[in-house]
Amino acid sequence: MERLILAIDQGTTSTRAIAFECAPEGGLRPAAVSQIELAQHFPKPGWVEHDAAEIWAATLQTCREVIQKTGGVGRFAAIGITNQRETAVIWDAATGEPLHRAIVWQDRRTAAATARLAAAGHEPLVQAATGLILDPYFSASKFAWLLDAVPGSRERAERGEVRLGTIETWLIWKLTGGASHVTDATNASRTSLMDLATRRWRPDLAELFNVPMQGLPEIRDCADHLGDCDPALFGAALPIHGAAGDQQAALVGHGALKAGDAKITYGTGAFLVANVGAAPVASTSRLLGTLGYAVGGEAAWALEGSIFSAGSAIQWLRDGLGVITESRQSEAMAQGLADNGGVYLVPGFTGLGAPWWEPEARGTITGLTRDSGPAQMVRAALESLAYQTRDLLEALERDGAPKLQVLKVDGGVTANAFAMQFVADICEVVVERPAFQEMTALGAAKLAALGVGLITDLEDHPVEAPARWTPRMGSDERERLLKGWRGAVKAAIIAAQ
Repeated sequence: MERLILAIDQGTTSTRAIAFECAPEGGLRPAAVSQIELAQHFPKPGWVEHDAAEIWAATLQTCREVIQKTGGVGRFAAIGITNQRETAVIWDAATGEPLHRAIVWQDRRTAAATARLAAAGHEPLVQAATGLILDPYFSASKFAWLLDAVPGSRERAERGEVRLGTIETWLIWKLTGGASHVTDATNASRTSLMDLATRRWRPDLAELFNVPMQGLPEIRDCADHLGDCDPALFGAALPIHGAAGDQQAALVGHGALKAGDAKITYGTGAFLVANVGAAPVASTSRLLGTLGYAVGGEAAWALEGSIFSAGSAIQWLRDGLGVITESRQSEAMAQGLADNGGVYLVPGFTGLGAPWWEPEARGTITGLTRDSGPAQMVRAALESLAYQTRDLLEALERDGAPKLQVLKVDGGVTANAFAMQFVADICEVVVERPAFQEMTALGAAKLAALGVGLITDLEDHPVEAPARWTPRMGSDERERLLKGWRGAVKAAIIAAQ
């Protein structure tokens, strides 16, 4: 029997394919990987775009390379997909060609539109129905902008000639040769158009955002059969049997499947997702109510806090300021200082996410003196990860969650031991990093394996051999640092007003 799962992990900075073997004794282990970096486009301040055709080409190439490395398509049972969420794509239903660059989740071009809706009093309705606040982060306002930007597309969408979707919907469409226009419930929950209670599109929300429902995909559960690949692509009609947005997939990958479990992924942004169990929880602290995952008609719900700039702050140090040439240099530079010298970086490059939700905020540095240099900048960027995480954990506690004892982490930044120790110190929590880091891809593979019956339970694959960091900072030092951070955030918000 075929025992390999092909996991597609389409992220903000790269596209990856990873083959996972479902071992007879249980569990999944990686067998091969291929990765291609993704170009990002910044046509105006606050605007971020991707080329959807480039994403598709990279997906094809990486999948073909992994299939070749593992001995051919005959060894594969299914495909699972995980993706950057909220990124909006528009394409021609007849030709399958994108009609505009994709608008990335980080993009802030629709801030004025969502602010108008909030000012008109619509946020309580949106939040009650979807768990989300009114913010340009989410897909609905991006869909509306694309329909306005491409002449005639709104009318064509109403006639079924134009398709809308997030990245997994785009990839499934292309993989199936246009046979499947579907999304999974976790990605749908990030559009501002899906009702959390019913897991269906809300006509009143589609009307509010001016998005024709005819252009939207069908919503399915995360381990459902989502379509079959065009056999001309890989040599066989592989079934697509699992999909989830990257942060929900990481929740599954970590095995954070019980109420009270939580993980944070430190990638381009950072995303805290806390499993709250079998019923949605309405946040009063500006966290997001969202779907954790849905399989077999049953759902697990979550609260989420979104940090827009995490690893991207380190990229800025490297590519923007040139103070480091490789990201890994940041750890040694930060450790070479006795303290932060009073310097704080608020990385609001594309606005501030939870719990502040200030789309017009921009990056702010406070506390500079004549003694401040590149090392202080690097340390401030790394420290900002911990401060922002602390803000999210405090919001989670305000929403009634018990104080977290263990925080599961993944993502590229977790290779930085200084940053992870600082998270443990500032957040007063044990930080655990698994030996295998690709939690998003693992989550997609687990969902696909469940969908085709290679595993019988999502808990079938325990995460192995974590690295651990425990708090060791004194309370007075912690409070002093947090006071400086709160002052820096206040300065960033005031400057945006």
